[in-house]
Amino acid sequence: MNSEIYLQRTNAEHADFQKLVIKLDKELAIRDGESHAFYHQFNKSKTLQHIVLAYSNKQVKACGALKHYSDKIVEIKRMFVQESDRGKGIASLVLKELENWAQELNYEKCILETGENQPEAINLYIKNNYSKIPNYGPYESIYTSVCFEKILSKIESS
Repeated sequence: MNSEIYLQRTNAEHADFQKLVIKLDKELAIRDGESHAFYHQFNKSKTLQHIVLAYSNKQVKACGALKHYSDKIVEIKRMFVQESDRGKGIASLVLKELENWAQELNYEKCILETGENQPEAINLYIKNNYSKIPNYGPYESIYTSVCFEKILSKIESS
């Protein structure tokens, strides 16, 4: 499957990204339940300037984004794979491309927040060598949040 995937860098204005974000937000509203409004305020997509889209057979399959957090830290946001395309390694490809782009932008670390109601996401980050960290920023006191980091200087060039 991986050899059929084409990755494209873009920004939040891309129509395919906007379509995926609508699906992502609908899914998160169900998974997060009563907590969705809290999380949603931190997931505004319109100002994101670093988006990766994954395509196969000219159909958009997945997305992910980078959001500036501090001088050397970037936050991974808006990771999503179409339901019919999950379990095929596409999310890992998008994540790796985001990490490569972050390094090109001189970031040294990626951080991210996901939820305990998203076990697939937690497994994805563990599989891709992210380390669980104490909840940061707005998620510090949110017991349903799970936060991770990855030091980019440890990523080997391919």
